[in-house]
Amino acid sequence: MGQHWKKIWVGSAGNMVEWFDWFVYASFATYFAGAFFPAGNDTAKLMNTAGIFAVGFFMRPVGGWLLGRIGDRKGRKAALTTTVTLMSASAVLIAVAPTYAVAGYGGVAVLLVARLLQGLSVGGEYAASATYLTEASAPGRRGFASSFQYVSMTAGQILGLGLQIVLQHTLSSSELHSWGWRIPFIVGALGAAVIFYLRRNMLETEAYTEATAETAGEGAGESAAQAAERGTIRALMRHKREAFLVIALTMGGTVAYYTYTTYLTKYLSNSAGLPKQTASLVSFCALIVFACLQPLAGALSDRIGRRPLLITFAVGSTFLTVPIMTLLKHAGSFWPALGLSLLALVVITGYTSINACVKAELFPTGIRSLGVALPYAIANALFGGTAEYVALWFKKGGIESGFYWYVAGCAAVSLIVYLTMRETRDIDLKRVGRAPQALPEADAGKDAGKVPAS
Repeated sequence: MGQHWKKIWVGSAGNMVEWFDWFVYASFATYFAGAFFPAGNDTAKLMNTAGIFAVGFFMRPVGGWLLGRIGDRKGRKAALTTTVTLMSASAVLIAVAPTYAVAGYGGVAVLLVARLLQGLSVGGEYAASATYLTEASAPGRRGFASSFQYVSMTAGQILGLGLQIVLQHTLSSSELHSWGWRIPFIVGALGAAVIFYLRRNMLETEAYTEATAETAGEGAGESAAQAAERGTIRALMRHKREAFLVIALTMGGTVAYYTYTTYLTKYLSNSAGLPKQTASLVSFCALIVFACLQPLAGALSDRIGRRPLLITFAVGSTFLTVPIMTLLKHAGSFWPALGLSLLALVVITGYTSINACVKAELFPTGIRSLGVALPYAIANALFGGTAEYVALWFKKGGIESGFYWYVAGCAAVSLIVYLTMRETRDIDLKRVGRAPQALPEADAGKDAGKVPAS
């Protein structure tokens, strides 16, 4: 295995475990919601657990700032190792959290602390992983390589749903509600320990190593002033336009992604009336196809550019969200639900497959990790993390269709951004100046025409 592929594999494997833990909270919430809150309305319990889920997102800007700074000042490897450590700790806390019957709201407090740690971890994981995967690949293959971020994220969710399906068929409903829901968090903690070991031995990217090298000569490394400001808010403020772009282009994509992944199982169960086992199986099958689509779309972006895929996603999500969600509510059985879910996931592939590299390509090396992390985390705190809570709020208010229009509206805002932003495919990531510059025309054309080996 070549060094580039080794870097991509290790970065992706760690990301998979991070998102396994993150999504397991959402997919098993229907089982442990009653364990931490007093008896009452089921939707209210889900709203309480969704609220704690959203709190994790509001910690993501803090994690984005902290771990983005570490990634730019200490290296991508240091940031990735720190994130998986935090995620392991949070998984252990959830696994051992006492229930309401044992400790009253003390269990909620433990759950909240665990979600805060998860928020810190994932807030930095996304940017560190996106930056690492993008920098570790050849210029003409960045779309293909960085698409493995969502392959690994989706793989984490597939593993979580797969484990849920196994537990649903091996444990009774009462056992799942009583103690079975703790099993996936134990699995997540063990997986994080393995990835911690792998990441301790991972290689740093050439782009970061070259940018921080203490050598003389034009383009050979950073100046003393650039090194001092690496990973700081002051340096990020010199790229305010790019930071705003990250927030705006993330808005529609993150709402759509969390709607059709973390919220989908609950929606099919709580709104469409499908059995929990059927809803889980629909999500499981749809996500397998979704994961397989990511490298194909990423490779396509290396040929035709990033903007065409982003625009296709935004147009599709703007005009298809309302009919898809409406039909899903009345799907009634496995196959119609699966077909509609696949249609939605095919649409958002235009965003998920390349958003990591697009954001990384906007910033120079010395501020790339923080530049991706903080604006992205802010966008997720405002839109992605609250998507499930907003959906349940609309449902509780008796106007569930209002959420469909909310998702479509967010996509429409991002569409405007995609139509006006520059193409980033041919950016030279090894430049360390105020902003990334395009590769020399000959090199850009040569690399862009390559098809990644499979």
